Amino acid sequence: MARYTAMWIDTHCHLDAPEFGAEHALALAARARAAALDVGRCVIPAVERTNFDTVRSLAHRLGDAYALGIHPLYVPQAQDGDLDALDAALTQHGDDPHLVAVGEIGLDFFVPALCTPAMRERQVFFYRAQLRLARKHGLPVILHVRRSADVLLKHLRELPTSGGIAHAFNGSEQQARAFLDRGFKLGFGGAVTFEAASQLRRLASGLPLDALVLETDSPDIPPQWLYATAAERAAGRAQGINTPVELPRIGAVVAGLRGITVDAMQAATQANAIAALPRLKDLP
Repeated sequence: MARYTAMWIDTHCHLDAPEFGAEHALALAARARAAALDVGRCVIPAVERTNFDTVRSLAHRLGDAYALGIHPLYVPQAQDGDLDALDAALTQHGDDPHLVAVGEIGLDFFVPALCTPAMRERQVFFYRAQLRLARKHGLPVILHVRRSADVLLKHLRELPTSGGIAHAFNGSEQQARAFLDRGFKLGFGGAVTFEAASQLRRLASGLPLDALVLETDSPDIPPQWLYATAAERAAGRAQGINTPVELPRIGAVVAGLRGITVDAMQAATQANAIAALPRLKDLP
């Protein structure tokens, strides 16, 4: 940690998403603007087998970090052999300092098509298999948590990992503390900037400071200042594309909720991100 300068760390951004263009031109431009705002590192998680190479290449190009995994939203089209491919990729790139986690993995019990008994079972199969791979390769995990915190925790108790991040956390305080007890940090992003998100804002202000990491989930979960309501979109206002450029302002909102300085928030969340994803400290 001593060799690090102060920086913001975006612990979750999908810079390879289609919204950023076929050649990632918009992502590259946004990443340069974010760097000028002291966003020193971003973590780019994979979502399916076909983008393992893409996120790795992009992370190397940008000097950022990446994670490899199969997202629950991509489980319906995933094959069992994709888990073998993930194991092989984790083995092949095991010495790559840019590889910091297994992710994005988890469970999604919000999307109706994923909530049938068969799809819930399929999601759990992929989740448990990837927990085993994280254990095998000695890596933390980046978890997708959407109406699934209790089930995720149940399987983590059976297949504990070396911690990681509960991404876009929006559960109860009891669930939050259960993740903390298992060595996880909790990801806070654009959703916390909405005044109506009272429970989430209570968590961001009341949990121990060492529990929090910051993220954008670019291009998703835009902060309040980028969000266009349905009526505004109908009137012609475009929905803003979320990028790592927004991370310092999100951090400032959380700092305000906690009554601390922005510098203190930056320092704490930087340290927390490195604690959750230790390989971040060794990035060249």
